[in-house]
Amino acid sequence: MTQPHTHPSSNDESRAVSRENFREAMSRLAAAVNIVTTDGTGGRAGFTATAVCSVTDSPPTLLVCLNRNSSASAACLENGVLCVNTLHPSHETLSNLFGGKTPMAERFDSADWAETASGSPRLADAIVAFDCKVERMAEVGTHTVLFCEVIDIAAGDRPEALLYFARRYHTI
Repeated sequence: MTQPHTHPSSNDESRAVSRENFREAMSRLAAAVNIVTTDGTGGRAGFTATAVCSVTDSPPTLLVCLNRNSSASAACLENGVLCVNTLHPSHETLSNLFGGKTPMAERFDSADWAETASGSPRLADAIVAFDCKVERMAEVGTHTVLFCEVIDIAAGDRPEALLYFARRYHTI
């Protein structure tokens, strides 16, 4: 009979992965660059995110990680809807605007947007845009993990994607 594997306690400091080591390791995990947008009673807001992934296709669901200290956090949570806009290499400057301290109105003034069924802004020339309603949330550390049911998809025809790897943008 095999013994169950035991995991070190999260309180076991001798085995804990440091924040710095984790961040360095995560810089080596290539990810698509997205701008996540929302609009509604909580206001219009958006942020750059690489922590986005598919959960299931039945129902179509994405996972989006949102830093609770983000300037877009309150609006996303109150609105309960969002659009995940996957970026093309030509969107690098726009990604930086949405990822920094640029005032929200200036972020949106820098691109062409269409309105989705949920009311969230959709980047007109995104590679693909997933219009979503937030179905569940979980608090983990500094972030709120959003489970978002996809209610509509707008696919573009651009063959290249903007990725983030080793703290730099790359094209694939």
